[in-house]
Amino acid sequence: MFLADHVVIGVPAQTLQAMDGIAEDAPHSWIMSSRYFEALTWAGAIPWMVPLLHDGDALRAMYDRLDGLFLAGGVDVDPSLYGAEKIAACGRTDPDRDRVEVLLTRWALADGKPVLGVCRGLQVMNVAQGGTLYQDCATELRGSIKHDYYPTQGFERSHRAHRVRLAEGSLMRMVFEADEASVNSMHHQGVRDLGADLRAAAWSADGLIEAVEGESDAWFVGVQWHPEALIETCYGTRMLLRAFVDACAARRGRTLVSA
Repeated sequence: MFLADHVVIGVPAQTLQAMDGIAEDAPHSWIMSSRYFEALTWAGAIPWMVPLLHDGDALRAMYDRLDGLFLAGGVDVDPSLYGAEKIAACGRTDPDRDRVEVLLTRWALADGKPVLGVCRGLQVMNVAQGGTLYQDCATELRGSIKHDYYPTQGFERSHRAHRVRLAEGSLMRMVFEADEASVNSMHHQGVRDLGADLRAAAWSADGLIEAVEGESDAWFVGVQWHPEALIETCYGTRMLLRAFVDACAARRGRTLVSA
């Protein structure tokens, strides 16, 4: 049973038509994988899907009711957001989702509202802070290891694809209680130039940044893997989700007291 003081975490939707294999005559729709909502519920939060509205006042009203922001995985971030020309290896994009997620991320940063981004979510956080991306690691990152272990290739979402090195003194190392972690990997883009006020918190063997943390006191964390698929098998993943929800609850408590 949920209590009134449970934190509410916003999960921006994605556009159905931005995905592969969607019929042209399908009604325009906003969707999101249930895995994220189940993971956040497991961690003790109330997840709330945020539609990709163009009405800024309505978006702000929804945002103001959130205790935290969760940025999920999905299609590629449009290179125009970081001033690059789209290359052939860049995949499908979702401009409405890009617009809403960048806006919400910047609002959250300005307000000190906790943010957790996974896979594409980490990339959005980096771009929102002025960073850039590899549009395709295999094409643009010299010496890149394989990062695209997709279910369409026969890999389970929980498949531990490779290890990442966790930065000394980082929140990631604290929650995982280790200097390395074994992670799943379902992406082909990644952080190229780190955005302002961000620090790298994990790297894969090829040097790709696999996690970022904010430099300020606000809880601002992104990981390149998919923790929602590792809850049952990875202690560090469970602690990461709990730490995020705890940060949201702590900020909610401070906000209520100050009000």
